[in-house]
Amino acid sequence: MIRVLLADDQPLIRAGFRALLEMAGDVTVVAEAGNGGEAVELCRALLPDVALLDVRMPLLDGIQAMRRIGADPELDSVRVVILTNYALDEYLFAALRAGASGFLVKDIEPADLLQSVRVAANGEALLSPSVTRRLIEEYVSTPPRPVPGPGLERLTDREREVLSLVATGMSNEEIAGHLSISHATVKTHVSRTMAKLGARDRAQLVVHAYESGLVTPGRR
Repeated sequence: MIRVLLADDQPLIRAGFRALLEMAGDVTVVAEAGNGGEAVELCRALLPDVALLDVRMPLLDGIQAMRRIGADPELDSVRVVILTNYALDEYLFAALRAGASGFLVKDIEPADLLQSVRVAANGEALLSPSVTRRLIEEYVSTPPRPVPGPGLERLTDREREVLSLVATGMSNEEIAGHLSISHATVKTHVSRTMAKLGARDRAQLVVHAYESGLVTPGRR
């Protein structure tokens, strides 16, 4: 069973998400929280596999709660997914920089919600290539000044190449075809790149690639 914590200040929304998740049979909601502070404490007490956090909550919002969860080594196994009313708002990159495993819109289809929770629980990339591409298009319209990130210099030439392709929204299968290498080899390169950059998932690799200047608008 995938153990989920739900955090949203609106009880009706929590009830709706609980009903959808628990219909799946392989997901159980272990606790609900009405604000970010409660969410952090419940994560410490229950160690859920996935914490679904609303981005806007009283006392402590979802981003602040996510940062506290990410900073606690005892909560390293907890995957955080941020919930929002907007597909791409000002919180998106703040969430990914802080270590969120994904970013979901509240009007997500039930099947997509369940799949997202399963993917996050497996520690894999929550953002699909299509969503990543849309995210990139929004982000590169007003990119920050490139700042070399720690660990980037430790990447091999092939790892930099794979990272740049991840940042364009390519899946592992697409990267394998583009570079004429096996899917397993791509997966190894991605895993090693994540370790060297301290990235928790694929979404954070996209952030690293753009914020470091490895990939810039126009180099698609």
